[in-house]
Amino acid sequence: METHIPYYAVIFTSTRVEDDKGYVEMAQQMEDLAKQQAGYLGIESASGAIGITVSYWKSLEAIANWKANTDHLFAQQQGVKDWYSWYKVRICLVEREYDFER
Repeated sequence: METHIPYYAVIFTSTRVEDDKGYVEMAQQMEDLAKQQAGYLGIESASGAIGITVSYWKSLEAIANWKANTDHLFAQQQGVKDWYSWYKVRICLVEREYDFER
């Protein structure tokens, strides 16, 4: 991920219904589409009993533009209708970061 501190993280935490057919394909389409958006910096995701996806953005404006994207709006509506039993979105300002790699 290309870093521009400070930047924003959108943390999407969710639980899915048992029969979430089509979810994996749509999630990949949304990741591919997000990568094309102005202000996109990267994404990290993990799934298990709770799914967590964190996308990184240069600005609040870039996040608002992504949320309003027509294809993304359709996926959001389908998620509420078909895939999620619960979700929460958090938008955070990242002021500092560090990491470790072996």
